[in-house]
Amino acid sequence: MWLISKLRAVIGIAIQQLRHDRARTILAVIGICLAVLSMTLLGSVGLGVIETGQEKFDASGRDLWVTGGAVQLAPGTVGGFENTVYDAHSVSAEIEQRDTVKTAVPMAFQTVYVSPNGSEFDTLIGTGAPARGGSVQITAGQEFSSRDIHYADGTYNGSMTHEVVISPQTAELYHVSVNDSLYIGGTIGSAQRNEFRVVGISPTFSQFLGTPTVILHLSELQEITGTTANDKATMITVDVADDAAVAAVESDIQAAYPEYQVRTNREQLQATLERQAVLIAAGGSLVILAAIAGIALTTNLLLSLVYQQRETLAALRAQGAAASTLVGVVGTQALLLGVGGGILGAALTVPAIQVLNIAADAIVGFENVVSIQPRILLGGIVIALVIGIVGALTAGWRVSRLSPLEQLG
Repeated sequence: MWLISKLRAVIGIAIQQLRHDRARTILAVIGICLAVLSMTLLGSVGLGVIETGQEKFDASGRDLWVTGGAVQLAPGTVGGFENTVYDAHSVSAEIEQRDTVKTAVPMAFQTVYVSPNGSEFDTLIGTGAPARGGSVQITAGQEFSSRDIHYADGTYNGSMTHEVVISPQTAELYHVSVNDSLYIGGTIGSAQRNEFRVVGISPTFSQFLGTPTVILHLSELQEITGTTANDKATMITVDVADDAAVAAVESDIQAAYPEYQVRTNREQLQATLERQAVLIAAGGSLVILAAIAGIALTTNLLLSLVYQQRETLAALRAQGAAASTLVGVVGTQALLLGVGGGILGAALTVPAIQVLNIAADAIVGFENVVSIQPRILLGGIVIALVIGIVGALTAGWRVSRLSPLEQLG
């Protein structure tokens, strides 16, 4: 009973002191709230990117990705990308001949000039892929009417179909639909000479890339961007047979083509994230700095409070108040500040994530990139409690060292 009464008294005094200096209290709560927000938002962005990336790879319907390394920008070249898979058609045909492989599809990404009228051009991402046989989702119109006949066994002298499948964003951008035309090429001159008929609309690659896209036969994309000489592609996607083990097929293809990297969906995502190591490290540093700033702010507030009340605290000590009581008052203040800042930060995280998702959708075209995770919110509250505990220990140590004789003498 005595312990409960003492605890109630300590909490009451702590609350009264916080209410007495509301400006400092509000400042401390805001500081802890910002520390929590930075941690929860950066953590939510990180988890959201991983989840979104995994969903996109899984939704691709492919099991393995054969690449020649990271896709590099090639400034000053037609197409703007340095694709690193050579003899893509023949390599993919060799892979597809395996009993353990259902399909092997070469794909290329290049920047192309696009115009609805042949006079005003924008640069979009052109995808060289077989938009037929169920390889892409068609929401309007139809797939390509034929296979890639322009390739013609590597001679590139077959007829060009001049068919294009566009993304919904591209259709909206140019106000075009099925059976309308677009001028597309690796240069403006090339685009003016190549008029493509829109045969279908597909969100497949725009969902994966987060940008408006146009899909052409691979050889036709190579033709208009001048990359037919080496049959360059960005990657070869492999769909493994139903009765085959993905890991075993991956190992076999890697052994047959040691010059390329063969990865599963998860491994490809990990490789993509590894190339953003500097950005990830920067985000982690911001979380650490935010927590340190919260600790410093809270500790500074409590030390300042102890300094301002040093004579009062010393008088209480001289009158017989136990040091543990005074330490308890200061420690309770720190914990209340931590809990208040943590709850406020967690509460603001949800609307802040919604704002970030709206911004991400508008800027990069991906929806729900930032993920709301209960464990992230809980982690933010834990960080706030850690901040409060560190502040309490520091301020408590300072109170325990007060000398009534020095302060009242």
